Amino acid sequence: MPLSDVACRTTKPRIKPYKMGDSGGLYLLVKPSGTRLWQMKYRFAGKEKTLSLGVYPEVSLLEAREGRDKARKLLAAGQDPSLAKQEGKRLAAASAADTFEGLAREWFEKHRAKWSENHRGTIMRRLERDMFPEIGNIPVKDISTPRLAVVIEKIEKRGAYEMARRSLQYSRAV
Repeated sequence: MPLSDVACRTTKPRIKPYKMGDSGGLYLLVKPSGTRLWQMKYRFAGKEKTLSLGVYPEVSLLEAREGRDKARKLLAAGQDPSLAKQEGKRLAAASAADTFEGLAREWFEKHRAKWSENHRGTIMRRLERDMFPEIGNIPVKDISTPRLAVVIEKIEKRGAYEMARRSLQYSRAV
């Protein structure tokens, strides 16, 4: 019998972990600590595997069922849902590294050996104070010249012309 949201909400922890089954391999694992996890049991290449779909109530019953359905479609297409999930995480991490801040920190680490301690501190302070708050979380491919000009103009309005020139220099290097 499929689970209901009320049944999920009212589960109580026991001494040992236990499972409350839904359908299609989906179940709610209730741990002794009270944590409730959505998991899906499936078989791929002759092996039994488990796919974690999230923590209840952050992931609702409906969202868990949607995740189960996506996983079943991947299985039907001959793909392992666990590997697809891991690949998605890797892509998300790679796209996060493509932000201005991520690439600036890579650039900084690459060149830090040739700078003095004082100069390294100055560069990182300038980036963290002026550049990262404005464009740090934006993917580099989305940073246009006008957007960068706005950031540089804000620095110039403070009267910090040399800092604006250096910040522009650092952003070009990144």
